[in-house]
Amino acid sequence: MSDTRRRVKVYTLNEDRQWDDRGTGHVSSTFVERLKGISLLVRAESDGSLLLESKISPNTAYQKQQDTLIVWSEAENYDLALSFQEKAGCDEIWEKICQVQGKDPALEITQDPIDESEEERFEEMPETSHLVELPPCELARLEEIADLVTSVLSSPIRREKLALALMSEGYMKKLLQLFQVCEDLDNREGLHHLYEIVRGVLFLNKAALFEVMFSDDCIMDVVGCLEFDPSLVQPKKHREFLTKTAKFKEVIPITDSELRQKIHQTYRVQYIQDIILPTPSVFEENFLSTLTSFIFFNKVEIVSMLQEDEKFLTEVFAQLTDEATEDGKRRELVNFFKEFCAFSQTLQPQNRDAFFKTLANLGILPALEIVMGMDDLQVRAAATDIFSYLVEFSPSMVREFVMQEPQQTDDDVLLINVVIKQMICDSDPELGGAVQLMGLLRTLIDPENMLAPTNKTEKTEFLSFFYKYCMQVLTVPLLASTVDEKNCKDLQEGSTKINPVCPDHFQTAQLLALILELLTFCVEHHTYHIKTYIMNKDLLRRVLVLMNSKHTFLALCALRFMRRIIGQKDEYYNRYIVKGNLFEPVINTLLDNGTRYNLLNSAIIELFEFIKVEDIKSLIAHIIDNYYKALESIEYVQTFKGLKGRYEQEKDRQTLRLNSRYRRDARTLDEDEEMWFNEDEDDDGEAIEKSRPEEEFPESYGKYMEAKKRGCQWNQRCQLQASHLAHLCRQSQRLPSQVGSATRHPGSQGELSLSTAILVAKTAMVGLVDYPDDEDEEDEDEEQSPRKRPRLGS
Repeated sequence: MSDTRRRVKVYTLNEDRQWDDRGTGHVSSTFVERLKGISLLVRAESDGSLLLESKISPNTAYQKQQDTLIVWSEAENYDLALSFQEKAGCDEIWEKICQVQGKDPALEITQDPIDESEEERFEEMPETSHLVELPPCELARLEEIADLVTSVLSSPIRREKLALALMSEGYMKKLLQLFQVCEDLDNREGLHHLYEIVRGVLFLNKAALFEVMFSDDCIMDVVGCLEFDPSLVQPKKHREFLTKTAKFKEVIPITDSELRQKIHQTYRVQYIQDIILPTPSVFEENFLSTLTSFIFFNKVEIVSMLQEDEKFLTEVFAQLTDEATEDGKRRELVNFFKEFCAFSQTLQPQNRDAFFKTLANLGILPALEIVMGMDDLQVRAAATDIFSYLVEFSPSMVREFVMQEPQQTDDDVLLINVVIKQMICDSDPELGGAVQLMGLLRTLIDPENMLAPTNKTEKTEFLSFFYKYCMQVLTVPLLASTVDEKNCKDLQEGSTKINPVCPDHFQTAQLLALILELLTFCVEHHTYHIKTYIMNKDLLRRVLVLMNSKHTFLALCALRFMRRIIGQKDEYYNRYIVKGNLFEPVINTLLDNGTRYNLLNSAIIELFEFIKVEDIKSLIAHIIDNYYKALESIEYVQTFKGLKGRYEQEKDRQTLRLNSRYRRDARTLDEDEEMWFNEDEDDDGEAIEKSRPEEEFPESYGKYMEAKKRGCQWNQRCQLQASHLAHLCRQSQRLPSQVGSATRHPGSQGELSLSTAILVAKTAMVGLVDYPDDEDEEDEDEEQSPRKRPRLGS
């Protein structure tokens, strides 16, 4: 749709009473069958999606403000607004709304939401009572006027009628002229009445009245009336502040008079809302909603007008980055950009994207590198605020700029390193700036916002860059503070020397806690890079030195760092901890803490409880083997006894598994042996000659060879068995003549029976295997020792 008259922005009012931009589109009014009535439809100009579908209800109060705004409430605490690009489009839609509701388009509001009882009373009133008759605008009638204005605030209908009466015949301007008369006469009573009148008119919440009251001719008189609060002994000097103290500084001359006037007006109205008017009560919160909207849309207009002036922004950036620019001038330029970025938060998303991209193209990030290194604390604070707006808008844009910086230059001039140094060197005792910068660094290194589909390698590239160029800068205070495992002794009583890296110095302890918080975040989200860094720098050992700090919060940060590492359940980390005996400082801290039941005690116990519950075997074995004697006396929790139990269970399992494997190998050999001995006795000697273990029982023989390699006792036994059996088979043909005729098989001449050969083999085997080292010479007869063969006797 090319008609710009219908081009609108859709806003909704959030819980914080701030307007949220829902998008830009084109509005139309048409009959919607589903809603059964004329409705307002807004379709997005980008993709045609439906941004708004709202039926024009006969009972809804619509307000027309500033010629280009229509505001209404659809439900409780759900306010909507349409901001038109052109006045003509606003007038068209307003006429349609008034047509549906049967109202005069000349009105600024169609009706007010009122309760039923008030509506009934209003209908019962005679027609003439609908009008609010204002007393003549005279000094003597100021009290009467004040009473009238105060009395109508509780009635929406009467507020509307009073607003119409005040706008007629220039009544408000006449009242403000009376203020000048009262001030000249020092008429305090009249000035107090004017305070009540002006405050009440502001609570009428009517945009048309604001246009008159906040015009250049009237706004300072409005401020003057609000100075004379009857509850104060002496009036405030708000006008003096606005005209003398608060100076409007044009860092670059603004040639557009309308823009200059809009800036002045917005600042003064914001001052009235934030400084002069008292904080509204719960019952008055909605009285100033139109005032909030007035300021909001003024800011949108200011940013839009400045952004469209390319010559102005170009000149601002040229002076900001010029080395010849004086520090004072640069300070003003930075403060201007801070306000500019703050105002930009009112823009709709598409326009806000374009705004920050414009700043990036003009060189806002290189400029920040310069100003963040200045000595002026105010400038650095303003630059930090600007940087936070940029990081919040697009972390990827900042990361892309950082990685494109020339890497051949000194690492110190890299933007992220400038930010890190700013954090480390924060002079605020509470480290307010350092906390803010740490949050920004955390956002930049968070992989969760590095998943843009347009650049899938962003995570790998940026993290490699960060750990190569920036991590060593971040950990400088930590490594310097833990160079020795002894506490710093520089802060002695009566000493004026303060060691800047002493971990017992409160401000340094706070800084180290921030750094540890960031490193703990890295352990959780940067698996590979941080693991490599920790191993190479032996970082955990250095961190655990801080367990000795007198500041419990710092000791807890160090413990939390170790807890997060163990929580990864990574065997590389576990081996690193075991090899370095890194539980020692933790256990020493637990023992030093004694029986005190405090947060440190609970955190340490939780660490060991986690190891027990997750059954991290390598750590359990290390703890029990090295530290159980020191821990076994702790009985107020069962954690360490539980670790001991886990340890014993694992040892039993390992022993059982080992024995089971050996028994399985032995049992297999016994079964193979019995199978060989129980072969058919009718087999001839040739069959016996072929019954070699490696041929007949390849599987058992393989296990036998494996046992041989291990040097097992079973290997010796099997070796002797095989040797004797081979010898027995070779002698089988000679046995008949040696044993005698009683051993010959009937019907065969000179041939040994198989059963006799087996009996001799069994007798010989047991004598060799069961007693290979027997020194008793009397037991040489192998057939005389059957009692020494219990296993084979079965």
